[in-house]
Amino acid sequence: MELQEKIIHTLQLAFKDLFDHHLNIEDISLQPTRKEFEGTFTFVVFSFLKVTKLNPEASGTKLGEYLVENCEDVTAFNVVKGFLNITVSESSWMDVFTNIYEKTDVAKLPANGQKVMVEYSSPNTNKPLHLGHLRNNFLGFAVSQILEANGYEVIKANLVNDRGIHICKSMVAYKHFGDNETPESSGLKGDHLAGKYYVIFDKEYKKQISALQEQGQTEDEAKKNAPLIMEAQEMLRLWEAGEEETVALWNKMNSWVYEGFDQTYKKMGVSFDQFYYESNTYLLGKDIVAEGLEKGVFFKKDNGSVWVDLSDEGLDEKLVLRADGTSVYITQDLGTADLKYSDFKIDKSVYVVGNEQDYHFDVLFKIMRKLGRPYGDGLHHLSYGMVDLPTGKMKSREGTVVDADDLIQEMINTAESHTKELGKIEGFNEEEAKSLYETLGLGALKYFLLKVDPKKRMLFNPQESIEFQGNTGPFIQYSHARIASILRKAEQIGVDYSMTGFEGLAQLEDAERDLIVVLHDFEKKLKLAAEEYSPAVIAQYMFDLAKEYNRFYAELSIFNETNTKVQAFRIALSAHTAKTIKAGMKLLGIHVPDRM
Repeated sequence: MELQEKIIHTLQLAFKDLFDHHLNIEDISLQPTRKEFEGTFTFVVFSFLKVTKLNPEASGTKLGEYLVENCEDVTAFNVVKGFLNITVSESSWMDVFTNIYEKTDVAKLPANGQKVMVEYSSPNTNKPLHLGHLRNNFLGFAVSQILEANGYEVIKANLVNDRGIHICKSMVAYKHFGDNETPESSGLKGDHLAGKYYVIFDKEYKKQISALQEQGQTEDEAKKNAPLIMEAQEMLRLWEAGEEETVALWNKMNSWVYEGFDQTYKKMGVSFDQFYYESNTYLLGKDIVAEGLEKGVFFKKDNGSVWVDLSDEGLDEKLVLRADGTSVYITQDLGTADLKYSDFKIDKSVYVVGNEQDYHFDVLFKIMRKLGRPYGDGLHHLSYGMVDLPTGKMKSREGTVVDADDLIQEMINTAESHTKELGKIEGFNEEEAKSLYETLGLGALKYFLLKVDPKKRMLFNPQESIEFQGNTGPFIQYSHARIASILRKAEQIGVDYSMTGFEGLAQLEDAERDLIVVLHDFEKKLKLAAEEYSPAVIAQYMFDLAKEYNRFYAELSIFNETNTKVQAFRIALSAHTAKTIKAGMKLLGIHVPDRM
């Protein structure tokens, strides 16, 4: 039984023995004791005063005395108003450390027999990935890693938006202005080349709108009648009809884009197990509409359109099929949800999509539950906020987007100049230095985007993210490199920091005990990150751990320590901290260097 579990179990017994009252284990929780008070864990007694029928201080005192008498791990307590602060014995903390120190994989919980699909990225094939996609991809990949560490079998999926009027806009512009340009002839990545023509379409379209307005048309009329938009609409019709020349151009331009995406995904360090394409799924869902009508979940209006009434769920009526029998966006999402289940028999399905789609997913999930889908209760929308730059919002059709490739390269360049300034590459050859800049640049970018609660809109500050001090990726990476240097020195001088090297050590310094307390917390944080689908929980923990280690390192000597058992223990503590940092940062998709 874990240390906290033992204390909670003893508190449960205390309520039974002292107050003749049965408390459920889940009703008892411990929190870390605030720094200004003595103790490790705190039990808040206020909500139990009806049971104890005593004032807060007396309740805390009785429970504290019971713990000291009946739980061998508890040596002392103090009560501050209604807060029972519990002190744990040093030998218990040594037991905790020896238990976690023996774990080969600190970030791996037992398999739970459940399958989960995490769908993220979902790019459009008419433009490159941008800053918003970076947050999406990093979130999706990190959540996948965290769920896998919690015992789930995870399928990482990417639903590619490869059809529709926006794709046809790039195609029309290329047809008119492309002059057979290719990624090879232009020197552009394929996704950047497609994006170039999306921007060209917008510029030329605006020119046509202005010309038509000058001829007397209203803005709305001009937008509808501009030859380019009419041609794009016709091209979409031809594509849906399977017209050979249109499909050939679509295939050619998409193949360029996929090659470009692959390069960016590789640079980002994200991957997928399954791809779905809207060109294959956009007709799905009509059979589910028929099923919903039959079950009385949907209803048909006089004009033949099909709707769902979600007023009993606090929403309104929602269209699921147009009067002419054509799909709306949610129709294909119904079909794709079933397709995913059919392919993988998943228990949970996580959609990593921006918060502008909150209402859409609320409707989708409520429909699937009304239809009685076996995976209905496992549907989750990981909704995240926009990413802004100090310069403001981005618009892709105007060509003012911050491309993912450009931002990644900028971060690597910034890491290079910053690292050279600080002189942290002594003894590195050119290849090693290049690898370090990539590790630091990408680590800074990922960490900055992941440390913020996904639900919050955020401002990305490239300069702040690359600092070696504060709540940044490089600070944590540097902490790991520092420990790796300590471990190399320990190996060189032959220190035995295996369990036998510090066996029998009982006395702990405050900084040692505090570091063990934080290390002991990792499993709890790992579970919380999965429950909340929040890599920010792991990121914050990584920062707290690195801070705590740096305090330990500043306060206590390692290699000047004359007691060999104490020295071995401090190196073992350092080694386990490094192992935990490496495992935690890997969950975030971040590599930590051994040398800086």
